[in-house]
Amino acid sequence: MDPYNQGSLAVQERAGVRHLAAHIAPSITPGIRPIAAAFLELQPMLVLGAADAEGQVWSTLLTGAPGFVRATGPHTISVAAPLPAPDGAPVGTIALDPRTRRRMRLNGIARPSARGFTVEAEQVFSNCPKYLQKRELYAPEATTPPGAPHNGTALTPDQERFVRAADTFFIATVAPDGADASHRGGNPGFVRVDSPSELSWRDYPGNAMFLTLGNLEADGRAGLLFLDWHTGTTLQLTGRAHTTYGPGGVRTARFRIERTVETPTASPLRWSRPEFSPANPPLDS
Repeated sequence: MDPYNQGSLAVQERAGVRHLAAHIAPSITPGIRPIAAAFLELQPMLVLGAADAEGQVWSTLLTGAPGFVRATGPHTISVAAPLPAPDGAPVGTIALDPRTRRRMRLNGIARPSARGFTVEAEQVFSNCPKYLQKRELYAPEATTPPGAPHNGTALTPDQERFVRAADTFFIATVAPDGADASHRGGNPGFVRVDSPSELSWRDYPGNAMFLTLGNLEADGRAGLLFLDWHTGTTLQLTGRAHTTYGPGGVRTARFRIERTVETPTASPLRWSRPEFSPANPPLDS
């Protein structure tokens, strides 16, 4: 069974990488291999992407002591955290470890459990370390509780500066066949603030799967998550995105904000300054 939906196939054809995507398609499986299960149990954070009860798509950071995410079978993970989506919702998850520049994605169906929630896996795969900044983890800040969320419909000047300084963000997308959560990285400034309600970024060459852009072909809803790695503050944005194509195959994603949620010290994790990925393109390229 082809793991790619029609949107992904269309983008692959347009980019001329359909043969490469077909070659790596077998790496997307419904099973959780032992090495993947071991990786998950070491992680102190997980990003989950899903649509809420109103249909808006969000990317949410979940944290806990290593082991808060664990495989409970060859096709199921258990997460000791509240489920930020309706019961039975398609979700995408990404476990990203800045310490090792490794990441793993698992997409499936989420349901509440006594521990928090479970995800029945439909797609499990790893990605290369491209555009992933290396960071070291400091002792968690256990004494500072999350602050009250600040809601809005556009970026404030401080939030604009936050976004422009980012070297990493997470993006959640949906399509008729499920949900996905992915990572984007680059040198600070790779995300442009075109207006208080509009962002854009270059889509750098990646694994040729085009799961994110493929979902956006079918359903423009998307959710972005920016993280202040030093303070734990998160900025969540929900809205709609689309891809524009320029000369030479240049792809640009354009995102229009509908709602914002900034949560001070949402994460107890504190990370070092980044060692930038050698794959990051210069900003003027």
